[in-house]
This record gives sequence, C-alpha cells and structure tokens, in this order.
Amino acid sequence: MILLLSISIMIILISNIMMFLTIILSKKSFMDREKNSPFECGFDPKSSARIPFSLHFFLITVIFLIFDVEIALIFPMIYSFNLVNILTMMKISFFFLLMLLIGLYHEWNQNMLNWTN
Repeated sequence: MILLLSISIMIILISNIMMFLTIILSKKSFMDREKNSPFECGFDPKSSARIPFSLHFFLITVIFLIFDVEIALIFPMIYSFNLVNILTMMKISFFFLLMLLIGLYHEWNQNMLNWTN
C-alpha cells in the first residue's frame, strides 16, 4: 500500500515538473505588437467599432454555410438509399434538391451572388 502511494506521488510530481518545464520553455521571447494584438478579420481592433461593414461579406458567409450544411445533409441521404424504399428516397431527394435550387435561384434573383453591386 505504501509502495503504491509513493509511486503515485512520484508520478504526480514528475508530471507537474514536466508541465512546469514546458510552460517555461515555450514562452515567447520576442514580443511583437502585431502578434500580441487580437486578429479581427483584417480590421484594426484598436479603432472605432462603428466602421461600416460590407454586407456582401456577410451574405457570402451565409451562402457558404447554407451549402456546407447541405453537404452534411446529403451524405446521410446517400447512405440511407439502401435502408428505405427507393421511390420514397427519390421523392425526399428530389424535394431536398428542389428546395436548394429554389434558394439558389432566389439568391441569384436578388443579386447576392454578384460580387459588385
């Protein structure tokens, strides 16, 4: 029992020493103003927060997220083709792709896909 306790204490002590050494050795010795400042998508974080932001960047991000989620929903649909009736799966896939095409047409109709306004 005493041997097990002493081994446990030694392991904890060695791991604490190793963590302390990694903290000491991994310190950055070169302090740069640019590296220490937070990165805010190319904007200067020290300036005013009321700078007008282009809405087009936001729209492109939302469009990317929509199509990214679409891919995440299509992959399980491909796997489930073997598990359900093929006619039912074709109806679900057609409806899903129809909704995506309607959304893409709406974005195109609203000129969200044009980079210049």
